Amino acid sequence: MPVMSIQKFAFPAEQAVELTQQWVEAIVVGLNLCPFAAPEVRNQSIRYVASHAASLEEATQDFLAELQIIQKSDESELSTSLVNFTDTAVEFEAFLDLLDMCQSALESAGLEGVFQLASFHPQYCFSGVNPDDITNWTNRAPFPTIHIIREGQMSRVLVHYKTPEEIPERNMALMEKLGREGLIERFSPLGIYQGQDQN
Repeated sequence: MPVMSIQKFAFPAEQAVELTQQWVEAIVVGLNLCPFAAPEVRNQSIRYVASHAASLEEATQDFLAELQIIQKSDESELSTSLVNFTDTAVEFEAFLDLLDMCQSALESAGLEGVFQLASFHPQYCFSGVNPDDITNWTNRAPFPTIHIIREGQMSRVLVHYKTPEEIPERNMALMEKLGREGLIERFSPLGIYQGQDQN
């Protein structure tokens, strides 16, 4: 799979949480990419945290620490968590390695089926899709991010959708309709990466 090279992240590490929160509100909720994000934003039950780990192993430990926090928290107070990685997984391939390590750690903790992971990266690229395809932007965020989701909560929300399996296709169609400029208009920080691939 082709991978675009990023020499460093486009934004300072201290902006990770703020930018991720803005991205969730402008893109994920603003475009309704995720069916249960809007109520959690209103309830302020989404936790945003930044890991400044310098290695994949340290980043995995930070992920496990966050997993423990959400596991011990009441869903009404902490429904879901987004972990940004500001100093590692710069290249998308390295991020995929980190995602595999975090998934293995989740399974080793006996929490498979309780939590699931979603992933986002500045240069996210779906398998078999060209890096310049606009549909990749459904999963592009300012920093590498792993989203810890409560499976029970997701199941309760999706039961209200007649065809939840169509959500990814709908999101991709929306990306194609809006195009690069339409997405950047809604969340300008995404435009910092527009020169690294061509639509």
